[in-house]
Amino acid sequence: MLKTRKFEVLDYLKTEKDIEEYLNVVLEEGDYQFLPVALADIARARKAMASAAKAAGVTRTNLYQSLSKNGRPAFDTVAKVARSLGYRLELVAESPKKKVREYQKNQYKKKVAVITRPCPQNCSTGL
Repeated sequence: MLKTRKFEVLDYLKTEKDIEEYLNVVLEEGDYQFLPVALADIARARKAMASAAKAAGVTRTNLYQSLSKNGRPAFDTVAKVARSLGYRLELVAESPKKKVREYQKNQYKKKVAVITRPCPQNCSTGL
């Protein structure tokens, strides 16, 4: 009979390079609700959950709950835990060309939306 065991990410977070790659994958995926879970995994891998809890101003038990899959930590908590682990959260503007393309696409959508709206009953457009 084949024996299996539950996947444990900590088995793969042995070096700082492993941790960096893990965090980059989490951020590249774009599922930002998973970021607190990833920070908890990193804190556990570094055996730093107690210091992270202290930095966030909560108990270790509350931090485990807050950073779980079902937890909903405050942004402040996430930022403090990230800082305690040696990271800072930073918002970086997208490239100007991408912003212009997004703006143009949104303007086009607005025009299309106006053109395709049905006319109310009392509308007299002459069409």
